[in-house]
Amino acid sequence: MTQEFRIEKDSMGEVKVPKNALYQAQTQRAVDNFAFSSHTMPSRFIQALAYVKQAAAATNAQLGHLEGDIASAIIDASQEIIDGQHLEHFPIDVYQTGSGTSSNMNANEVIATLATLQLGGNVNPNDHVNMGQSSNDVVPTAIQVSVALAIEHNLLPALAHLSASLGTKQKELSEVVKTGRTHLMDAMPVTFAQELGGWQYQIEHAKQGIESSLKFVKALAQGGTAVGTGINADPRFAGKFSDSLSQATKVPFTSSENFFFSLSSQDAIVALSGQLKTAAVAIMKISNDLRWMNSGPLAGLGEIELQALQPGSSIMPGKVNPVIPEAAAMAAAQVIGNDTTITVAGQSGNFQLNVMLPVIAHNVLESIELLANSSTALADKAIATFTVRQDNLDLALSKNPILVTALNPVIGYLKAADIAKKAYKEGRPILDVAEQETDISREELARLLDPKKLTEGGIAD
Repeated sequence: MTQEFRIEKDSMGEVKVPKNALYQAQTQRAVDNFAFSSHTMPSRFIQALAYVKQAAAATNAQLGHLEGDIASAIIDASQEIIDGQHLEHFPIDVYQTGSGTSSNMNANEVIATLATLQLGGNVNPNDHVNMGQSSNDVVPTAIQVSVALAIEHNLLPALAHLSASLGTKQKELSEVVKTGRTHLMDAMPVTFAQELGGWQYQIEHAKQGIESSLKFVKALAQGGTAVGTGINADPRFAGKFSDSLSQATKVPFTSSENFFFSLSSQDAIVALSGQLKTAAVAIMKISNDLRWMNSGPLAGLGEIELQALQPGSSIMPGKVNPVIPEAAAMAAAQVIGNDTTITVAGQSGNFQLNVMLPVIAHNVLESIELLANSSTALADKAIATFTVRQDNLDLALSKNPILVTALNPVIGYLKAADIAKKAYKEGRPILDVAEQETDISREELARLLDPKKLTEGGIAD
């Protein structure tokens, strides 16, 4: 079927635009120019742009610069986008002009069209929707708003949920003892609660790092306009804008203390991305530990059994794989890669403007989404549901020659090493060999080598 078009004009001339598109000439130019990938700007970023336009219209009306009926129409149109409508009218590729000007104008044009339809009069994308703004402060602000909302509403709750799941599992398995491992080799025993407690602390540590970085993300660039001087914006605009945005989003935003910093750098996002990478490292560590502990069921460690979720092989019947930890580890790898992209993009602050803003938005929002979803999946489909294979734990503990470490203060390191080597070579329980090789009673050896007691630390007495 033949596509129908209409003619739109901008400062460069006429452009053919699809007849039913809400956008106008500048968006179409961007669609024609930037066909680099299948990735359009994230929906959260589009929503944040609408929040910015809504708060700007309210502020300009409050300051007496924008007529009330036009401001109301812009506010209503922006709300439709915030509510998830019209996303199909934001077709611009992530890989576009580095300032994100195309996406800013895309939002201006769609909102202007919607406001015009509501008002029955002309609402201009530049003069009305973009009043007191520049792409150079709107796009950094939209990045920060979208990131803050995604973290507050999705990532922090997901990390808290994972931490709580680990805490619940610790209580459930508080008395279960297993062989510890260093260098992937047998080591002194630990309880499941101790091992899971280490995981939980990793998640809490990552969560605290994200929360600490987030306060800098909430200091917004809006008000700096083109280069940081605030040209064409009311001096009162920035503060009132932040107040209006905070009220609309229920997240406390402030105006940046230095607009030159906020326009020319993305240091706040780079720092936050580093904390997201830390969370990804924690997710990957937990995922890989779960995979090792679940390995087998016969030829691996076989300490736990993860919930069976799907067939594991197209050719080997009955095979079941640790699919959730595997998927979470891949997601973590992507977050680590995204951090590298954000780091490279962050150094592209040439003089008064960073010129890799769209790719920063795409990567940081993807990282937040991946971490939130991975945390929830691990909590609900791995941590909460795995069962312990007690028989395998007991067998490994009974033959673990490293338990002899507890005898070091009694018989010395060299004698203990000889006992450990003999127990390993002969495949015998360490208790039996120690009884044979020392003059310590079996009852006393059983007390000294009790795996549960050894998880409590201290010196044998």
